[in-house]
Amino acid sequence: MENMDKPLTQNIQPDRVFATLADYERTGGYQGLRKAIAELPPKEVQQWVKDAGLRGRGGSGFPAGVKWSLVPLDDAHQTRYLIVNGDEMEPGTFKDRFLLEKDPHQLIEGTIIAAYAIQAQTAYIFLRGEYHLAAYRLKQALQEAHANGYLGEHILNSDFSLDIHLHTSAGRYICGEETALINSLEGKRANPRTKPPFAVVSGLWGKPTVVNNVETLCNVPHILRNGVNWYKGLGLGADQGTKLFGVSGRVRRPGSWELPMGTPIREIVEEHAGGMRDGFSLRAFLPGGASTDFLLPEHLDVRMDYDAVAKVGSRMGTGMLTILDDKTCPVKMVLNLEQFFAQESCGWCTPCRDGLPWTVTLLQDIVEGRGRMEDLDTLSRLTGMMALGNTFCALAPGAMEPLQSALKFFRGDFEHYIAGVVPPSSLKRLV
Repeated sequence: MENMDKPLTQNIQPDRVFATLADYERTGGYQGLRKAIAELPPKEVQQWVKDAGLRGRGGSGFPAGVKWSLVPLDDAHQTRYLIVNGDEMEPGTFKDRFLLEKDPHQLIEGTIIAAYAIQAQTAYIFLRGEYHLAAYRLKQALQEAHANGYLGEHILNSDFSLDIHLHTSAGRYICGEETALINSLEGKRANPRTKPPFAVVSGLWGKPTVVNNVETLCNVPHILRNGVNWYKGLGLGADQGTKLFGVSGRVRRPGSWELPMGTPIREIVEEHAGGMRDGFSLRAFLPGGASTDFLLPEHLDVRMDYDAVAKVGSRMGTGMLTILDDKTCPVKMVLNLEQFFAQESCGWCTPCRDGLPWTVTLLQDIVEGRGRMEDLDTLSRLTGMMALGNTFCALAPGAMEPLQSALKFFRGDFEHYIAGVVPPSSLKRLV
């Protein structure tokens, strides 16, 4: 039985540059694939992943097995595709990079099992363009997998065949959105598509397509190898399995750790990240990347699972916490984030194309002493105008989450700027 506590990172050792195929096989690598192909029909593999309760680790938390089960399998001659979303670009999020660079065979095995479950014969790994080291190691690992019968024609002497192609992206945040990613892979401008039809029915080149995040697929081999009950037993709360959680900002040990789903936020920040650096105190944090609402120190005892974080007004997102300390200005922090989102907007729909630059202009005016009190009402209205359901995709609604919570929790800092007074957070930084 593999390491029960940290299946995702069991092959990532301090004295090892990365896990080779031999390292991966030594700890049970590719046994999940062997079991799936030899013992389980595709529908049964889907059911295992459904029963295990694996939810997407890219941010949305949609159940992976349910997504697979929506792919029509009736026509044996139907072309289907699987795409790995490795276009990790959100500020503060770096978990997939860790898995890609340190244990590429884990992703490859998860990809092959997922492709088998939906009967896809072609898969693509859509990788962030800046991840050069990950691309290099993935290419090596793909060659090793081919040479050892895990990829190509008649995998492990079965009737199932699969090729995996590595595609390095040109680098746009919107490519993390499922349909924009598909457009980009087809050689088109990376704009999102209208839904329905959903990608599981009409995706890449009009064929049924599943898009899964890197970390999501890395969970799959362990479920197949060790069983549903084992996997469900790893979580501490409502959600199952383990997850890579991380912390960035002024903490003693910024980084990423594999922990059970449902680990309290306080444990992540104070034990694993070592707490705040000397001279700094915690003012707030974004729990799951740049596109989530701020939470406050009073929320430190909330468990990191999807429902628990949603209950207190934010999202678990990618599970990568960004710390706001007492010497960092929240208004400038939000301005920085909105500038990123405005730059990365594809410009496809009016609320996002025009609303995000307008948001940046208002925030810049406030920070540079030209703000008016009514600007705060305008910003608040903009968060509603760009909420989910009013835009083509989730980029603008995500961009509004840190802003709407900053207006709620740090209104005094905005008002200090408008009144021409240096806010306390900026004053402390000057001191």
